[in-house]
Amino acid sequence: MNKLLAHRSLIRQNLITLIGVSLCIYFCYHALQGERSMLRLMSLGTQIETMSLTASDHQNQRLALEKKVRMLRPGSISKDLLEERARVVLGYRQADELAILTP
Repeated sequence: MNKLLAHRSLIRQNLITLIGVSLCIYFCYHALQGERSMLRLMSLGTQIETMSLTASDHQNQRLALEKKVRMLRPGSISKDLLEERARVVLGYRQADELAILTP
């Protein structure tokens, strides 16, 4: 009977410590592995950097295409660009030209 009372008093004395340690382990685990964890935050940071580089590349491509379109408008036709587009679309080339095909 004394052993049972000793175990109960030991559990009562260490219950708060046991609960505190359990809560620390729980929060530390979720701070590292959860949905809003530090690892997820770092991976989102790298995704943001990658997407911003991709967005800037797309923006540059769009500006280049807009420039070409502007040069093909009736008020400001660029003869060189018009000739280039006609050759590409119609498949014309001169006898001394070489065609380089890129994939």
